[in-house]
Amino acid sequence: MELGIGLPSTIPGVPGRRIGEWASAAERAGFSTLGTIDRVVYGNLETVPTLAAAAAVTERIGLTTGILIAPNRGSGALLAKQLASVDVIAGAGRLTVGMAVGGREDDYAATGADFGRRGRTFDAQLAEIRSVWDQEPQGRSGPVGPVPATPSGPPLLLGGTVEAAYRRMAQYGDGWISGGGGPDMFAQGAEQARRTWQDAGRPDEPRLVALAYYSLGDDAEGHARRYLGDYYAFLGPYAEQVAAGALTTPKAVAEALAAFADAGCDELIAFPCNPAVDQVELLAEAAEL
Repeated sequence: MELGIGLPSTIPGVPGRRIGEWASAAERAGFSTLGTIDRVVYGNLETVPTLAAAAAVTERIGLTTGILIAPNRGSGALLAKQLASVDVIAGAGRLTVGMAVGGREDDYAATGADFGRRGRTFDAQLAEIRSVWDQEPQGRSGPVGPVPATPSGPPLLLGGTVEAAYRRMAQYGDGWISGGGGPDMFAQGAEQARRTWQDAGRPDEPRLVALAYYSLGDDAEGHARRYLGDYYAFLGPYAEQVAAGALTTPKAVAEALAAFADAGCDELIAFPCNPAVDQVELLAEAAEL
């Protein structure tokens, strides 16, 4: 199983230059990818420009939107162009696009998107994204550019745990990405992803990716509690459970890696609760990279 690391871009107040510092440190440490989390009504940095900034200061490490909420962004063609631009900046084979519909109504209200129609909007976007990346003509000037550096566009990982989400994965995607939860929850979703994939007649196996939160070193539990309690405040008391599930010791990191690997996870992306750059090295040491 590969281990990726999230960028600190979702933590409010993170200095802009920290993105480049963190990305460079993660590449040196040997992580498989740099991840982002997507949200509108919060003090986070926006996903697409953040990944472009990380791509510009690195050469080998992957870049993963984990998870980008697509329907509140409107045009599938524009989103396809933005992601193709990151793919070109990064170079072929580095960008992976994790996408889902999301469940925060405030993000949809803030962007003027229809929360109730998000599934149908997403279906239309996915078809449009594939069309753009395949360079099919879109108007009088021909296809929407740039041509992705990765042939036919970067891999798509579709998230969600309802039947429609797995159907989209088998129809448009290259695999499934879990939106959170522990190894047991991941294992249940992964099994459904495999079944749907096989039922659709897709060859081989879907790529399966999971997310986790971590905080290590001084006041590790405090950082996890403050950040995750704020980020997930809309969930009420459940936010405390999310914070309690953060990996806050090297032992917890090692146990989580083993459990996710046993559950069939191809890549785990650990997102930080503390934006200090030393968190990169602390995670690398805990994971024995």
